[in-house]
Amino acid sequence: MSTPDAAGTPGAPGGPEGEGGPPAAAPNLTSNRRLQQTQAQVDEVVDIMRVNVDKVLERDQKLSELDDRADALQAGASQFESSAAKLKNKYWWKNCKVKSQELPSSGHTEYLPGDMNNVFFF
Repeated sequence: MSTPDAAGTPGAPGGPEGEGGPPAAAPNLTSNRRLQQTQAQVDEVVDIMRVNVDKVLERDQKLSELDDRADALQAGASQFESSAAKLKNKYWWKNCKVKSQELPSSGHTEYLPGDMNNVFFF
């Protein structure tokens, strides 16, 4: 009986190419497939990051607009407060004038500071 020669065994080192064993291109296909999957994942992450950056830029623009509107409201509120104080003083003095005209010309009056409603006649 003759022993098979190592060179004639399919898939053995030094054996004939094309006979038995995995083809030589299989490791290349597997690595190519892995590379393509990794590249697809990278592309997906890049797309997600682009969307996120766009959202951040939009958010920044909206916050800037909101800040401008808040500043305008603050300025308007300050102006309103000032106008309201002036109007209050104007009508307070007007009320004082009216009350002074209502006072009798004779008699003694006593004024208690702090409230015009506390004027007493004697």
